Amino acid sequence: MARNRRSADLRSTPVDGGLAELRPDQEHPQSWTLLVDGAPQSHVDLADPGRLDFPYQRRLGHVIDLAAPPGRPLRVLHLGGGALTLARYTAHTRPRSTQQVVEVDTALTDFVRAELPWDRTWRIKVRGADAREGLAKAPDGWADLVIADVFAGARTPAHLTTAEYLADVRRVLAPGGWYAANLTDGGPLAFLRGQVATARAAFAEAAVAADPAVLRGRRFGNTVLVAADVPLPVADLTRLVATDPHTARVEHGPALADFAAGAAVVSDATATPSPVPPPHIFDDV
Repeated sequence: MARNRRSADLRSTPVDGGLAELRPDQEHPQSWTLLVDGAPQSHVDLADPGRLDFPYQRRLGHVIDLAAPPGRPLRVLHLGGGALTLARYTAHTRPRSTQQVVEVDTALTDFVRAELPWDRTWRIKVRGADAREGLAKAPDGWADLVIADVFAGARTPAHLTTAEYLADVRRVLAPGGWYAANLTDGGPLAFLRGQVATARAAFAEAAVAADPAVLRGRRFGNTVLVAADVPLPVADLTRLVATDPHTARVEHGPALADFAAGAAVVSDATATPSPVPPPHIFDDV
């Protein structure tokens, strides 16, 4: 069972995906990092849901900020829940937003709900299901934004990387809606190039934001992929990520096409999970 919040700083419990731990942020008394089997999944600041600590989450926060005029409510489908960091951020920055979260690990959701409760007035519904199965049940044209942040054993599952999967994402998106995904890769970046090629085949527009060292294959890390059938505000996204403590580079248009040149579109028949992270990459978390 999860430990009482007042009895210890470190909280942990077995969940379907392994051992879930909540580690306190020493600089922010009401902030916690969620790890599953040692891999960091989410960071939550209960005192300020608008503060995003992980670099990739800040970049996804910028996507949420740019997906509609400031303050306008959004309908968001989150594939992968973790500690609901981005759902909390959306509810905080865009009141009256309606959000559906699909999280396969119901024990993890129960742990987060007990230890890191969210405001019950927020319109957030969590459904226990596989992400693709949950996506298939979403109504046509319902979502202004679909965010995918799904990992199993620190890897993106293969069935969430394909053209068939993105076709269902497009079905669920309202006209003008956006898709955003958190992806990890390093080295030759074969997985990331394939994901970019697949997104560019599915949508009229695509962009990525990542640490330049990741995009050069010098470091394993996160890349945020954004796609839509409407023009993306690339200049605004570039400006926002440039102001972050860990700055990123945004690639779009011909540069992104060059990045993905030669990569094949991924299908259900050819898909593989994202690469295994290098050993000890999470040791300092």
